[in-house]
Amino acid sequence: MDRKRMQRYEGCALNGIEPAPAALEVLSALEEAGLEAWIVGGWVRDALLGNAGHDIDICCSGSWRSSAAALEAAGIAVIESGIKFGGITAVLRGERFEVTSYRYDGFYTDGRHPDEVKLASRVEEDLARRDFTVNAMAWHPARGLLDIYGGAADLARGLIRAVGDAATRFEEDALRMLRAVRFACRLDFSIEEATARALAACSPLLDAVARERVGVELGGILVTRHGGDALSRYPELMCAAVPELARMRGFDQHSVYHAYDVYEHTVRVLTVAGELSRFRIDGGDPLAPPSPSLMWAALLHDVGKPSCFTQDESGRGHFYGHPESGERIARDILGRLAVPGEVARDACLLIRYHDTPLRAERQDLLRMMGRMAGAGRDTARLMGELFDLKRADTLGKAPSCFYYVEEIERMREMVRELIANGEPYSAATLALTGRDLIAAGVAPGPRIGQMLSAALDAAISGVVPNETAALLSWLDL
Repeated sequence: MDRKRMQRYEGCALNGIEPAPAALEVLSALEEAGLEAWIVGGWVRDALLGNAGHDIDICCSGSWRSSAAALEAAGIAVIESGIKFGGITAVLRGERFEVTSYRYDGFYTDGRHPDEVKLASRVEEDLARRDFTVNAMAWHPARGLLDIYGGAADLARGLIRAVGDAATRFEEDALRMLRAVRFACRLDFSIEEATARALAACSPLLDAVARERVGVELGGILVTRHGGDALSRYPELMCAAVPELARMRGFDQHSVYHAYDVYEHTVRVLTVAGELSRFRIDGGDPLAPPSPSLMWAALLHDVGKPSCFTQDESGRGHFYGHPESGERIARDILGRLAVPGEVARDACLLIRYHDTPLRAERQDLLRMMGRMAGAGRDTARLMGELFDLKRADTLGKAPSCFYYVEEIERMREMVRELIANGEPYSAATLALTGRDLIAAGVAPGPRIGQMLSAALDAAISGVVPNETAALLSWLDL
């Protein structure tokens, strides 16, 4: 790259945040070819918030072909990544930058994608088609910030506001509704009043969006730790995303153990699970996002309650079998939303066992650890998440139940000790294998599995130490 091009915008920054030098080189190469270019979107938003963003998008006055020609002439590699919508990817020193043409969109007859895009002559026309004011700003190292919709002021006020008429923006692309909630949750912002009203009114439009895209946005909302806020503030939209949640709204539990209906209880469980996940006691990074499997389990842990509700003669409500029913319903939901397989598997395990009575006793804990064990499963992590879910579930009930939190934390500490001491809870943790039995003279066959199962049960029960010789002796071999 030409040295002058490298130095052209050296030291230029927005709110003290400098873009990656390679991004400025791409922008400079476009402008040296007679095009106009701006940095747009998320990097501008994050820089104004004082955060250094990694993904930098550039908007340019030329067609994708002219942009590609300008970059290739400057020795910058180009990938034709989104030419249908006027976009290419510039690759420089291993970094990638999306470069799109100024454009305005045609009709959105599918409620997701424009039927056609047309080149625009000015960046202002391109900004007018964007979703929210905080994403509709452009910055140039020499020309400064272009903010025609008040995005910077909305950032300062903590608001997510649609560009122009909110209903029109959502009718164009219904997924923008979930994006609005995700941004609000991630930034801990509120959604501007008119935009929030449009969310509720337009929520049925979400039916037109591919379920896997809905799943991605919901997952993004959940890992912000503010999924409870999303459920509470935007129930119409969240129930449109997961229709099974709608039956939980206003569902009275008729129980002295529950101060809230099923939906409001879920709001509180999600909130507690998210917030308490910041307080790591396992040495992990407190700033790391919470486990997706825990957040999905917190959202869906009681989804089976409405179908399992009964009342006894005194009017007291019961939900017999709701964890098992909830697991089945959750598996359908997570599959429909294309949630990654391991995340869905672990979330369903947590849902199945979230209400199982558990005591701070060795056998009880080891047997639960056995249920959480299996190929590809991280038993220690899953037990930690089970305790997180149980704690959140407890704190989402009536205050009379809060005493159980102390017992949960005692069990959490006991599980750490059991793992550290090598106590057995599964075939993989038993100090005896099929090879040991064969070497001791047992013929291969079903009896091997039966003996290993018996040995594991004896070790868990404390009848015999988890040692190979002791186990063989107990088996009379």
